[in-house]
This record gives sequence, C-alpha cells and structure tokens, in this order.
Amino acid sequence: MNAETTLENRLDTILRYHQTSKHRPDRYAPGPHGLDWANQPEPFRTYAGATRVDLNLAADALPVLFSAVRSGLRGESQPFSRETVGILLELSLGLSAWKAQGPSRWALRCNPSSGNLHPTEGYVVCSDLPELAAGVYHYVSRDHALERRASLNDAALPDFGLLLGLTSIHWREAWKYGLRAYRYCQHDVGHAIAAVAYAAAALGWRVRLLDAVSDADIAALLGLDRQADFADAEAEAPDVLLWVGADLPPDPLPLPIPTLFQGRANRLSPEQVHWAGIDAVAEAADQPTVPPEPCFIPSPLPPLTATEHPALAATIYRQRRSAVSFDGVTSLSAAAWFAMLDALLPRASTPPMDALPWRPRVAPVFFVHRVEDVAPGLYVLTRDPDLQLILQQKLRPDWSWQRVVGCPEHIPLYLLAQADCRDTAQFIACGQEIASDSAFALGFIAEFEPILKQRPWQYRQLFWETGLLGQILYLEAEAAGVRGTGIGCFFDDAMHQVLGIADLSLQSLYHFTVGGPVEDRRLQTLPPYAHLAHQK
Repeated sequence: MNAETTLENRLDTILRYHQTSKHRPDRYAPGPHGLDWANQPEPFRTYAGATRVDLNLAADALPVLFSAVRSGLRGESQPFSRETVGILLELSLGLSAWKAQGPSRWALRCNPSSGNLHPTEGYVVCSDLPELAAGVYHYVSRDHALERRASLNDAALPDFGLLLGLTSIHWREAWKYGLRAYRYCQHDVGHAIAAVAYAAAALGWRVRLLDAVSDADIAALLGLDRQADFADAEAEAPDVLLWVGADLPPDPLPLPIPTLFQGRANRLSPEQVHWAGIDAVAEAADQPTVPPEPCFIPSPLPPLTATEHPALAATIYRQRRSAVSFDGVTSLSAAAWFAMLDALLPRASTPPMDALPWRPRVAPVFFVHRVEDVAPGLYVLTRDPDLQLILQQKLRPDWSWQRVVGCPEHIPLYLLAQADCRDTAQFIACGQEIASDSAFALGFIAEFEPILKQRPWQYRQLFWETGLLGQILYLEAEAAGVRGTGIGCFFDDAMHQVLGIADLSLQSLYHFTVGGPVEDRRLQTLPPYAHLAHQK
C-alpha cells in the first residue's frame, strides 16, 4: 500500500467493494459466467525443491474429550516437537476424509471452506524442536508433511511456542465465486483461526492472534514477497500470524529473520481471471505496522454450560462436515441451543474465543424454527454490552427486546419478534431451503463503518470473527448430534431491511444454519490418510 494513500481513500475503496459484491434479489454480485473446469485450481499448494519433512499421524493418541476442550480445560501442556506440531496441524488444517462418487474424488479438511475450495494455506515458524530444525515451513495437508521454505538466523522465538501464519490464495475462490470471493477467503481465515485454537487446546496450548504485525512483515517472514518463487504461480496474500504456545506470547515478541529460502510454488491453474475489485480491496485492506489495540478482558462468566457428549476432541474435529440439506423436522432442545449460544460468548481462557485480542464486534441474529419450548421468531445474542447498545440504537425501534424464559441469566439472548420466519430466512439465503428446513438459521451482524474509518484493514478482521463463530457452531452442532453449514450466498440488504438497518453502521457478513442433516447416500466416505499408511 502506497504510504500516501489516505485512510479515507482506503475506506472508500473498501466500501465500494463491499457494496458492489453484495447479492441482491434482482442481481447477484459479479461472477464468472459458468465454471471453467479446465482452469479449476489445484487444491494443494506445494514448493518444488523444498526439503520435505513427513509428519506422524498421532492425533488418535490424544485422550482429551471435546467437552473438556470447549470448557477451557486444557490439561497439561504437551512439549513442542515434530510429533506434537504434527498433531496440531492434523487436527486444524489437515484432511478429515475423502469423498468419492463414481470416478470423482475430493478431500475434506478439518477447517471449513466456502465451496470446499480451500484458499487458506498454513505456515509454521519455529526454533529448534525435537526432530524439527528451526525454520519456516509450509504445510501440505494432502501429504501431512512440512516443506522447509527457509532457515532462521536467530533464536528470537522462545522454546515454549511457535508462530503459525495463515495466507489466502484469492484465485481459488474467485474461480467459482468471482468478486464476492474475497469475502469468502476472509471467512475461511476465521474458520482456520478457530480450528488452530481448538487443536492447540487439545494439546494444552493457547493461541493468540498478533494484531500489530503488518502484512508486509508476514509476507517477508513467510517468503510470500519473493517474486522469483512465485514466477508462474498464483500469489498468496498474507493474512494473520498466530502465536501458539504453552502460555501467552512474551511482550515484546520480535519476529525471527529467515534466510536461505528454497522452493518454487506450483501453478494451480493453466490460466486465471484477475478480478480488479479483489486486487483493489486487498490493497486497501493491507495492514501496516500498528500499535496493538488494548487487549480486551471479558467480564467474568459462569463456566461454559457442560455437555455430556463422550466424544474425543479429535473425533469431533474430524467429524465436522458442512450439511448440504436438512430434513425439515429435526428440532433441538432448548438446553442444547442455549449451550451453543453460551459457547459464542467471550471468555478469557476458553478456545477459540480467547484467540482474539479485541472485544466482540459481531452479534448473531437467529431465525428460530424448531427449538423445543422456544417460540419461533427472531432473536439476537448481543455478546457484549457496547455492541448491545449499538444494536438497540440501530435496529427497528419496535422490536420487543424481551429476555427469553428459561435461558441462563448470563446469556444475553433477546426475542425481537415472535413469528414464523421460515420463508423469510429462505428468501434471504438466496432461496436456499437449508435456511428454512433447519432448526435455526442466523446472520452474523457486525459493527462496520465506524470501525473502518479508523482502521480500514479491520474489514478483514470482521469477517475473521464471523468465521471463528461459525466454526464454534460447526463443532457444537456435531457434539449435539446435528450439523451446521455456512451460507455465503445471501441477500445482504434484504437482511438489513428485515432488521431495520438503514446505514452502514452495521452489516450482515456471514450466514449460517443448523439442523438435522440429510445424508447423500450416493457418496462414499474414505479415511483421510489411508494413502499414507507408512506415516505412523
């Protein structure tokens, strides 16, 4: 980003992109005219010439229950080593299964992705660990292996943690979704942040997003700015750097200096279409080096509502799927729904919410269809007192704002209006029945323009927060015996009209739905790493 570019110019570019990339009932956001199958991107990035380090498949050895992890009970911290780093990656960015139908075969991963296109790439930066030399490594989920991209010429990182970088290949999403793809890439970063935080918690570790690191510094650390290494390949955009450690990161935490880079990125498609709007918003949302915001300390809450699900954390992480349709009859108990909502509240040491250093800026608004002892209608979970004040000022003045009978007092859940919302939810979700056949659907409403006026690059962070909340619901749904799915196709302003949002102070950024899944029995499910039987 040119230093002379003003915050106002950045904001104008971001708002222009945001408005242009909205779906509307009379027209969808600009996209490709059909799918160019010959240019479908390769789903796995690799670096030819980089030293390969195979990782063990050891996650099944973790005895940790999901019920413990979701409650913040991390247990004893595991030592950092090649094996434990492998477990972290296996349960966050690794494969969860293969699906097959006839001659077609495709991989699913622990971290969700829009259209299963997976624009997110992961990198490990570590000091010397047992069986893993200090360096910068790219993770190849297909092979459960690390590619050593660079050495480190100093020992800036302490031995009780490492850095994990996340990047996006925008083309992977743009191939199918066109201009709106940039949004989906940011959702997926949020999904990945949460997936890493959950996996780390099963190892007794904590994750914290480093919000003061510039995109330029992330690119330099991970080698994304090395044009020769990407000469024929699609670019990767730096997104976020995460600290993964036995404790919170030291302050200050100087970034290590990589040297002796190796490897050239593979080309994913014979040709690609450049979406100028994506390039422009990515430049406008580029983060400079900034002072960290004051760390948000949430108000004390009662322990997270317990669940009796006996599954191991690793089982739930790999069991997660995106439902493709719902049965239209499955309901949730009120207790199960309240437990899901409780998991969306910020707690100081509960993953993955404790990975984010800022206060909640996103509130889910629910279309409740089938929750026992809860009237169908429109509900809001405010998540934060400041956010609640904004919502009460900006939403329709005639909403009831009634506390919900039977809901635990510490959960800020409010009934806005009692009504059958199935048709409205389906219409807003581009007519998709998954929004009406579910137990409930929702839209994530975020504080918007006032935040971006000061720090335009936080446009991405708002989407990250929605993706993180979506991953919570994915796993909570699996543990409750139902299933969730993210919805990227929705009519933005139709949702705003329903709620009475008349300006850009609030915006709907991501939709989601949970219900009883209908399984497609034509599909065959295969183990994730049967082809790597030698890696034990």
